[in-house]
Amino acid sequence: MSWGTELWDQFDNLEKHTQWGIDTLEKCIKFVKERTEIELSYAKQLRNLSKKYQPKKNSKEEEEYKYTSCKAFISTLNEMNDYAGQHEVISENMASQIIVDLARYVQELKQERKSNFHDGRKAQQHIETCWKQLESSKRRFERDCKEADRAQQYFEKMDADINVTKADVEKARQQAQIRHQMAEDSKADYSSILQKFNHEQHEYYHTHIPNIFQKIQEMEERRIVRIGESMKTYAEVDRQVIPIIGKCLDGIVKAAESIDQKNDSQLVIEAYKSGFEPPGDIEFEDYTQPMKRTVSDNSLSNSRGEGKPDLKFGGKSKGKLWPFIKKNKGATPEDFSNLPPEQRRKKLQQKVDELSKEIQKEMDQRDAITKMKDVYLKNPQMGDPASLDHKLAEVSQNIEKLRLETQKFEAWLAEVEGRLPARSEQARRQSGLYDSQNPPTVNNCAQDRESPDGSYTEEQSQESEVKVLATDFDDEFDDEEPLPAIGTCKALYTFEGQNEGTISVVEGETLYVIEEDKGDGWTRIRRNEDEEGYVPTSYVEVYLDKNAKGAKTYI
Repeated sequence: MSWGTELWDQFDNLEKHTQWGIDTLEKCIKFVKERTEIELSYAKQLRNLSKKYQPKKNSKEEEEYKYTSCKAFISTLNEMNDYAGQHEVISENMASQIIVDLARYVQELKQERKSNFHDGRKAQQHIETCWKQLESSKRRFERDCKEADRAQQYFEKMDADINVTKADVEKARQQAQIRHQMAEDSKADYSSILQKFNHEQHEYYHTHIPNIFQKIQEMEERRIVRIGESMKTYAEVDRQVIPIIGKCLDGIVKAAESIDQKNDSQLVIEAYKSGFEPPGDIEFEDYTQPMKRTVSDNSLSNSRGEGKPDLKFGGKSKGKLWPFIKKNKGATPEDFSNLPPEQRRKKLQQKVDELSKEIQKEMDQRDAITKMKDVYLKNPQMGDPASLDHKLAEVSQNIEKLRLETQKFEAWLAEVEGRLPARSEQARRQSGLYDSQNPPTVNNCAQDRESPDGSYTEEQSQESEVKVLATDFDDEFDDEEPLPAIGTCKALYTFEGQNEGTISVVEGETLYVIEEDKGDGWTRIRRNEDEEGYVPTSYVEVYLDKNAKGAKTYI
């Protein structure tokens, strides 16, 4: 089965068919290209969708995602983001493995097709030229034969006529011979050209055209194979991401299985629990006898204890119950006294934690500035130490402010938790805020401090509450244990530690290392329990004890 033998006379149809094949290949390229665009668009839409439903940072919506169902939803969004990435991979692989490859192949195919059909047309033109030469020699041979016949007939006519001179007869005879010779020459030329044409025609139909058509057939078959390979690649690109997409879907299923309805229910309790007891029974008020209206001691009322009159609103006593009060719509009090006890405790604890982090941040900054100042003092060419005094003072003020703020919130927190030291008279005397003439402790129980509108009222100033915990707060820092020794060091040179935070050493002296050089050129050492400080790292030779972690400590 060869196009050269079966389709020897279908040059034009083969030309159309091969052009159609190239068009089909380009159509496949266009199809894959549009598929890649769809994949990219789909991936982009999935990413935007995932981003749209992600909780906004530092918003109330972010707090809601502590529930397991919401965490599972976030996991689903993240998995969908990874899912979108796989569609981007499909687009990239199809573009690189199919589109680019086929586009280059199409250009090569066009060039090869052009070359083959150019050779075919050249062979056609050659055989057509040979045919024209054959036709021309044939017509010339035919014309010369006719001329020779006419010349022979004219000679015979002249020779039969007795009135014609002998010279005219001789002339006619010579002319007939010339025409006859011309006919013979034309015959020989025609015979030669005919043989040549037959040879060329045989070569054309049995050699040239079959070879050219065979190349075209092979070219077309390679194109067909290439389309099949591209289709396989098209499927494989999709197949390669199926395991990863499966993992994404498995991740969504795993997230769904991690949902714990009991845990979420407990979180709702923790989020909204007020800490109050349900109100008790209301006593019967008998209006048939002249008596005061009373309120059950077991109910949650606005009374502040025995001996205190009920608050009056419009001349009538009204006891409000926590579950039914309306919250203040004004600004939130600093001590969160507008919240129920349990919620207030959580808010205060959160505030104390935030302040502790800020204090630590400021202390780290102060230490860094102090070390920088020491470096400037040691090496004045690096900077002016006095330029850091203002910043150091500012950071110290910030630390003091934050500590006072922390003490204030810790006092409120201790009060809510029922362990405020100011509750006992003994604690008041220890703090130095009260003397023996002070009246008995005022009951500051959370429920007793309810105001009629459902909020709390402070019966002590914030200043007194801060001072109450000052002693205990300072004691915590005084009792802090010294850092353990992590190794020893030997002084290579004598160093006069004249600045605050440094320590003097003598050449050859052995001391304990309690803090390594952290990149600032200073090492923290200790001589005894009262003497410790920083020395330049280049002044000492350090021997760290890797095995005994904090083995030696001065107490």
